[in-house]
Amino acid sequence: MGVMVLLTAGQLLFGRHAFWLPDALLNRSMARDKLDKAVRRTRPAADFIDRLFKPRLTALIKGPGLYLIAIACVLIGLVLPVMELIPFSALSAGAALAAFGIALIAWDGFLALIALIITLVALMLVVAYFFF
Repeated sequence: MGVMVLLTAGQLLFGRHAFWLPDALLNRSMARDKLDKAVRRTRPAADFIDRLFKPRLTALIKGPGLYLIAIACVLIGLVLPVMELIPFSALSAGAALAAFGIALIAWDGFLALIALIITLVALMLVVAYFFF
């Protein structure tokens, strides 16, 4: 998972607007009926997310703020293998990555700020676990 995070966050850090992914991932497909079923089942959650998150504090998700998010995601990708050794710490990394993703999609800088705080706390816990 850390490699995938590094692959996408690294591209974000270098300013790419369209991500390159390996053909094995890009060429995957799904049957139309399964896709329709998945969309129907996830629609309530998507509607809830759409009501909850909205464009705000957009300065945190564009320009220098976008690079800060990319750097935070790269740090998470680098530390993620180590976090597997600490019980439940990878959950905080996953939560931060999910929050960053939603923040970028919804243009929600407030959520990006929360994700940055989660990232800092997670990194501090890793450092404390190994050095104190």
